[in-house]
Amino acid sequence: METSFTLLSQIFAVTGPVFIMVLVGMLLKKIDLIDDAFINTASTLTFRATMPTLLFLGIIKADLATALQPRLIGYFCLATLLSFAGAWLWSLRFVAGEDRGVYVQGAFRGNCGIVSLALAANQYGAYGLSTGGVMSGLVIVLFNILSTIVLSIYSSSYEANLRTVLRDLAKNPLIISVAAGLLMASLELSLPPWLMVSGEYFGSLTLPLALVCVGGSLSLEAFRDSGRVAVSASLLKVLWLPLIFTALAWALGFEGRELGLLFLFLASPTAAVSYVMARTSGSNARLAANIIALSTLLSVITIMVGLYLLQYWQLI
Repeated sequence: METSFTLLSQIFAVTGPVFIMVLVGMLLKKIDLIDDAFINTASTLTFRATMPTLLFLGIIKADLATALQPRLIGYFCLATLLSFAGAWLWSLRFVAGEDRGVYVQGAFRGNCGIVSLALAANQYGAYGLSTGGVMSGLVIVLFNILSTIVLSIYSSSYEANLRTVLRDLAKNPLIISVAAGLLMASLELSLPPWLMVSGEYFGSLTLPLALVCVGGSLSLEAFRDSGRVAVSASLLKVLWLPLIFTALAWALGFEGRELGLLFLFLASPTAAVSYVMARTSGSNARLAANIIALSTLLSVITIMVGLYLLQYWQLI
């Protein structure tokens, strides 16, 4: 009993700060201390400035051999591709045609850059931040390409071409920061101490600010109105797909912090940007909002239970 309590305390020390900040965001929005204008501005600041700074510094401070792990990143990208394919196949049988694009995106596109990265940093410190930062930056390429494909197929008003997708990827601040960090680390270049400290101050704004924005953007009304399709997509995202691909990773020999990092990234709730893409494509944005809200709330339980079981069985 004491061992279980100690284990639960350790897990809450990792997950508690992350999900409490999400709840703080919900509370601040509820009592009107923050509004949609603040959330939009803060989210833009996070995406375009503070998070790229955090990822860049995390990579250049780390040992490149530690941060860049082809086997780990390759498996995560493969799991993302298979999750996308599996969600799409499932949707062909159980989801109406016009909602399939939103369903598939909600079921495979995780909030890796905020929730997973915060959990990884809490769990594994500098290793979680640097390796997780590389994973986040690279998987964004897959997320954007796959989401664009499936949304364009099932939307009558949205057409995308390869040039547009590549242009957006080339301008993505997170991808640019990861590439720049990897280049500096490979050349063994360093920044002046005063610039490193200033950058760390600025980058430290990222996770609390981003998590508050996630909480502030959640809609309890959307959660109450979630239907069968939203429940199905949410359970795929935070329960079934993480269970399948974490078990497969263990069977393939992943263990310790590598397996833990994979679980945290696989089990992340649906990314908030999926709502923006659904609305831009003329798809069912309300369904996208429902999936984001429901998957985020469910992930509080599934991530804590998953971490408990992995640590109880001494796999991580």
